[in-house]
Amino acid sequence: MSTAETGRRAETVDTEAGPARITWLPAENAKNARLVLAVSHGAGGGIETRDLRALAAALPAHGVTVALVEQPWRVAGKKLAPAPKTLDTGWRGLWPALTAAGLPVVAGGRSAGARVACRTAAELGAHAVLALSFPLHPPGKPEKSRKDELLGSGVPTLVVQGGNDPFGRPAEFPPGEYEITEVPYGDHGFAVPKRSGLTEDQAMEILTAAVTAWLSTLA
Repeated sequence: MSTAETGRRAETVDTEAGPARITWLPAENAKNARLVLAVSHGAGGGIETRDLRALAAALPAHGVTVALVEQPWRVAGKKLAPAPKTLDTGWRGLWPALTAAGLPVVAGGRSAGARVACRTAAELGAHAVLALSFPLHPPGKPEKSRKDELLGSGVPTLVVQGGNDPFGRPAEFPPGEYEITEVPYGDHGFAVPKRSGLTEDQAMEILTAAVTAWLSTLA
């Protein structure tokens, strides 16, 4: 078992949207911890998704404390996420707990969680944003673009996107001051078909390597 798994702990935080939960996986050498990566889930799932699990397993060895964030609606056992405004309220309420250690905090999330991170980054003073499977538009509706949320983050931003994500393939993303990494053949959950020649482990290695390298460039 890794040091991060050994030190894993859960913290409940009261917010104006209800109690939220942070699962902490500390950097393996606490004295050398460089930053906190706080990542939240999407609108239809929790922190058990393959990408969040992969990051939680990989990053603590690189001086990064991972904070897996469960929004209040998820903690309450509800199946559907509330309106974006309520998601932002929950995230704001968590922020003091995320910054308590005094380390720079990279705000992140997958899908709806990525949108929250982008919308609130400048306001909260996030060090950077990690956007996993950013939902650029609803499937089949490219005219309903959410590009303004991404382009308006105001801080260094990395998008990691599946090559076959129906919510926006990498080639659909607009030019802007952010970086983007593609997980070939990946869908919105970064699942890859057998015909791709990639295994799930290989897909997650692409993702974690890209995120690790990008985090290392942040001053």
